[in-house]
This record gives sequence, structure tokens and C-alpha cells, in this order.
Amino acid sequence: MSPTFIISTVYPIPGDPRLLAHIRPPGWRNPTPAKRYDLVVIGGGTAGLVCAAGAAGLGARVALVEKHLLGGDCLNAGCVPSKALIAAARAAAGRAVDFGAVMTRVRDARVALAPNDSAARLQALGVDVFFGAATFAEERTIDVDGSALRFKRAVIASGSRPAIPPLPALSDRPYLTNETIFELTEQPRDLLILGAGASGCELAQAFARLGTHVTLLERASRILPSEDADAAAIVAGSLSRDGVEIQTSVSDPRISGAQMVLVAIGRTANVDELGLERAGVAFNTRGVQVDDRLRTTNSRVYAAGDVCGPRSRTRFGAAGPFRFTHAADAMARIVVQNALLFGRRKFSELIIPWCTFTDPEVGHVGITAADAGHRGARTITVPLDEVDRAVIDRRSDGFVRVHHDRGLILGATIVAPDAGNLISLIASVMQRKGTLAELSSAVFPYPTTALALKRTGDVYRRERLTPGVQRLLRYYFGRRT
Repeated sequence: MSPTFIISTVYPIPGDPRLLAHIRPPGWRNPTPAKRYDLVVIGGGTAGLVCAAGAAGLGARVALVEKHLLGGDCLNAGCVPSKALIAAARAAAGRAVDFGAVMTRVRDARVALAPNDSAARLQALGVDVFFGAATFAEERTIDVDGSALRFKRAVIASGSRPAIPPLPALSDRPYLTNETIFELTEQPRDLLILGAGASGCELAQAFARLGTHVTLLERASRILPSEDADAAAIVAGSLSRDGVEIQTSVSDPRISGAQMVLVAIGRTANVDELGLERAGVAFNTRGVQVDDRLRTTNSRVYAAGDVCGPRSRTRFGAAGPFRFTHAADAMARIVVQNALLFGRRKFSELIIPWCTFTDPEVGHVGITAADAGHRGARTITVPLDEVDRAVIDRRSDGFVRVHHDRGLILGATIVAPDAGNLISLIASVMQRKGTLAELSSAVFPYPTTALALKRTGDVYRRERLTPGVQRLLRYYFGRRT
């Protein structure tokens, strides 16, 4: 039997009653609305959940409205199932697998984490949870299926959905997106993936390791076009060794009738049918327009997460949009403080790293190599074959690359098995305006891959030994002898 194709509109209601009991409880009755809420949150994904829980924790009267499933993309169709699939594929690489068992493991991961995002947890925190379609009735009122939720402040956290390109090849055939691929129960024999960004590369490698023949198509001249070119080349080599067929510079893909198709070319903000015009909230193709404090053009309404595209760049010049779970969490915390506590926190103050969870991983934070060239910043690269632990593990195909201005770290790219953890350390140093000299002075356990970070600091200190300084040192030590 061949796998069933699924046309993506919005991720389907899962059939697992264990999951639904948390994120869309059967028979749920919406509460009677309060006279007025301190905060009404539209959307029950990461940004919305953090806003609601944070505001309720302060003692505010909060309502949260979710159209579909609590947990949003991250729990149901993004981070959680994709990383569970990647882990299963890594364990199964080179061996015959039971695809049904693998997908059961993926779904079990969602169930295990669902209580964190559940209606019961929100209710216990004091949040009024409404399931239904939210739309602004006017500037300070949101309608949910006939119930009026009046608010002092509101936050739009309606997230995003897969962008579907207007390709002739997709006009008359079904296809998958991240919202539907994790509901498969039978393994596809052939999988064609449109888009070689982070999601496309991760899923290409995972399915190839599970035994599917994968073809990865990218419109740009290389995979991971927004990442460091050297990093992308290493990942391309790894994907090829795992059996992924990579085709780049493809503007008009050809799809055979036997292939299952996954569309992974990007995201579109969910701004439709929210009645934003009635609330005086401006939006465009990137999403809801916000200022550096995440306020919309209606000063009582904020936005956080995938639905908004802040115009401000983050510190050190990295540009968005940052459509990551951790970015949504960070923006939500800014919204709670600014909306309810009259804070003045700014999006541009954030340092936001990210990671592509291929094997090896690619972590990045701050400016890119191209930005470094334009700004006159200096770059230090330490290959992993100079790091003892990477050599010991035979995982030395990678590097640590840091861009700096007189030691002040402006950005970094790391290609390594645990790049996500390593880039987090760099981001922490950058958040407090740390320097390469501090990395050189830090003590790291031996042997760890993290010593590559210390080595970048050592290289920086050696580079400071200009010929003039070296002459002075030779003179100093010569006199002492």
C-alpha cells in the first residue's frame, strides 16, 4: 500500500486522545467572559502561552483564545516532533527500521510534553481559556464566536503557517508540510523536499537515514542560503553521504507522480480574519507591524512571536524575522513587562542565537561573515581538526568562526555535533558584552568540544602581539638574561 498524500491547510486534529485531553479537551466549555481583562491573548502557541502564564503570575486577569490546538506549531508540528524524528533517525542510521514505531515515538514525545501547554495548567494559573476564532470587534474588544472579551491590553500571538509557492507542479497534486508530515504512519519510498532551509535540511537527513530516497531542491545556488557558505558546504557533504540527492538553482521543479512532496520554503504570518483593521492595527506581508517595544499601531495592542516582524535589528545588527520558539518566548516576556508593568524593554536589546539540527549542527548568532566584511570586523576561525575531542570522536568536520571588533564578539557560526549548546555559550557572552579575551581566560573541561571557543580567544591574544610588541618582549626578556 502506498502512503496517503495529505493536502496541508492547518495541522489536523490528532487522533491520540492522550494529546487532545491536554491541548483541546473534548467537551470543553468556554467560560463566561469577565467584565474586562487586563490582558487578552490571541493564540496558544509559545508566545501566547508565555504571555498568558506570565501575566497571570503577576495577578492580572487574563484570557487566552486558541482557534485550534494549544501548544501551537512547536508542540504539534515543529520543534518537538521534528527533533524526536531526528533523534530516532540518528539512532536508526544504517539499520532497518519500523517506521510505524518511529512515528509512534514522535507522537509520544508530543504527549509527554503536552501538560506544559495544557488547558488545565492555564486554568490552574487563573487564565480563562477560550477555544474559537478570535476577531477584533473594535479597538478594545475581541469577539470569540459571539462572546465579547473587553481588554485593557491585548497581544496578538497567532503565529504563522507554511508558505505555499504558486508553482504549477503543486497546482493539481496533494503535498505535505510540517503541519501534516508527522501524521504519516507509512514510510514514503520517495520524498521530494522543496526548500533547503533549516527545516528542509533537517527532515531530508532524517528521512534519508530512515531509508527513504530523498531529493532536496533549492531555488538558491546552495543549501542553507542564509547561513555561512562554508557551514552550508559541510552540511551538504553530510546530507550527500546520507543519501540525499541535492539540486540547487531550481526555479521550476519537476515532480514525478510517484514522489511524495514536502513543501518547506518558509512561513506566512497568520493575520487573516483577525479584524486588524477594526482595531487600527497595521500589518503587511511580513506580519503585524510593531515598534521596538513590540507595540502595534494601536498602543493598547502588542504582538509577539511568528506573527510579527520587528523593524528593529537586534544588538550587533542581526536582522529578523526570528521565527524560533526561543525568540517567541523572549518577545513574550518583553510584552508582559511593557504592557502590564509600564516597562520600556526593547526587542533590539536581545541576542538571539539559532541552530539547524542537522548532523553536524549549525549554530549562529549575531552578524554574518558578509556583515563582518562590510563593517570591517575581524574573523577568527578554528577548525575542529585542531580540537582534541573532535579528533578523538572522529567528528572533526566543522569549525568555530567568530567575528569581532577589537575583541568584542559581534557574531559567530559554529559547525559541530553540539553546535546548539556551544552557540548558546557565545550568545551568553555577547549578551553581557563579553570579549574573546574572556574566553581565553575561562577554564573549560578537557577534553570537550567547547575548548574550541577558548582557542578562538587564544588566537585573538596571539594576534595582539604585533611586531612592535614582540620586539619589546624580546628586549625585556633579553635584558633579564
